[in-house]
Amino acid sequence: VSDLRPSALPGSFDVSRSMFDLRSPPHRFMKRYDSFSSVPSSTSSRKDSQGSNRSLDTITLSGDERDFGRLNVKLCYVSSVEQIWITVLHCKDLSWPSSCGENPRIYVKGILTLPKPLHFKSSAKEGCNDIEFMETFVFAIKLQSLQAVRLVFKIQVQTPRKKTIGECSLALRELSSEESSHWLDISPPSK
Repeated sequence: VSDLRPSALPGSFDVSRSMFDLRSPPHRFMKRYDSFSSVPSSTSSRKDSQGSNRSLDTITLSGDERDFGRLNVKLCYVSSVEQIWITVLHCKDLSWPSSCGENPRIYVKGILTLPKPLHFKSSAKEGCNDIEFMETFVFAIKLQSLQAVRLVFKIQVQTPRKKTIGECSLALRELSSEESSHWLDISPPSK
């Protein structure tokens, strides 16, 4: 796809011919071909450090190269006794920094963002691809108070110092007596 015409500028020479001749107008419709195959790849696609093609749009949307996993929780509000039941079920496909070791002890810390926040945490489990917690937490709170807050989950490791490796949250606007199951995407901890 290089420009094979003689140089437009007198006395100039090309050190190397590239796929795009920078002296000509922008190539809006030019397709870029991978050097290893004849399959067209978009101009916004690049090789990452592992050698696979990733779209820059995907990287921008996710904010990071790696997937942080998902957390499965169940929620229920028992109106007769004004209690919220929060069950932390699984953590799937969780990734953690190598500095935490191969199988760190991992637990989930929950926060109900009320004016006076309520904190709770699961027991610590050995880090693996599918961590099963199966723990239920019950709090007596009026439904009107809960519908204006968020339920935040922080995935933490017990290294010499506790460290948050990911987080996710859920609005409680649609909390009801019908038990609901939620899969939450874990994102990198906010700075």
